[in-house]
Amino acid sequence: MMLIRIRVPADLTEGVLATAQEVPGVAELAVQRGGSLEPPGDVVEIQAAREAVERLLEGLNHLDVQKAGSITLFSPDTVLGTHAEQAEKEAPGDGSDAVIWDELEQRTGSDSKLTWQFLVFLVAATNLAGIGIVTDSTIAIVGAMVVGPEFGPLAALAVALVERRWALARRAAVALAVGFPAAMVTVAVAAAVSIPLGLYDPHALTSQGSAVEFISHPGPYSFIVAVIAGAVGMVSLVGNKSSVLVGVFISVTTVPAAGYVAVALVLGQEDRALGSALQLALNLGGIVVAAILVLLVYRALTPNLPHGAAARIVRRAARGSGMHDGGRPPRA
Repeated sequence: MMLIRIRVPADLTEGVLATAQEVPGVAELAVQRGGSLEPPGDVVEIQAAREAVERLLEGLNHLDVQKAGSITLFSPDTVLGTHAEQAEKEAPGDGSDAVIWDELEQRTGSDSKLTWQFLVFLVAATNLAGIGIVTDSTIAIVGAMVVGPEFGPLAALAVALVERRWALARRAAVALAVGFPAAMVTVAVAAAVSIPLGLYDPHALTSQGSAVEFISHPGPYSFIVAVIAGAVGMVSLVGNKSSVLVGVFISVTTVPAAGYVAVALVLGQEDRALGSALQLALNLGGIVVAAILVLLVYRALTPNLPHGAAARIVRRAARGSGMHDGGRPPRA
């Protein structure tokens, strides 16, 4: 179940109520006339099954509620009551499979920004991968996969392309285009400083075992693994199952590949650098492609408002705009 709090001008309240009445899966509906002091207006609270929220927001968008007021979504941990149980039965689909597109866009958008936190995590992960590469340490490489924050902008890029949100796409692309080169430069500097200090053998890449050899030798399975990881990652993001993402990150070699490129270039292994760069491109591309396909499937399965419902909502809102007596609608 979800709780939707809506603040609207009084002339839109009837349209909001009409929207709630058109959508199956609404358990409770409450109105506070004049409940908002700044800016002035009414407050409507709707308790609905998660799978009904997208259609509810679709109806509210027809009324331009987001421009005239505000919509806040809450996810209570526990909701008890027969009305809630009945609403979940009435709403089509299952809550764990429901996509709330505005929520998904906002969540991925917050993870797509080029921030200092993003850079710190990416630089730390790439350097950890570089250490794992020169020491032939699988543990360090797996740790780098877990720490890497790159799935945020990749998921945001997929959402932006599906939703045609070009500002979000640019923001995610900038985070990736700036973050990865910056992280690779720090690894290259660290490698160049470490060799004279004798911290590792300059022939480390040619003498290492098979633990990290796969990073510089991309193949068909590199793309396949990235596609699987991207699909599972997006499904877990849609379903708010963030713990699953940790397992997904361990499967993808984006950060290790970036670290390998930097180390190989410093050590004069251009062929290995080229192979790991191709590995990086395959992984990034596979994740985005798979995430887009998953979102397209979700979009095809997401139910829309019943035919004619939007027109009825707008008509009822228009009737409600002729209010009197302190904002209350006239009696029938």
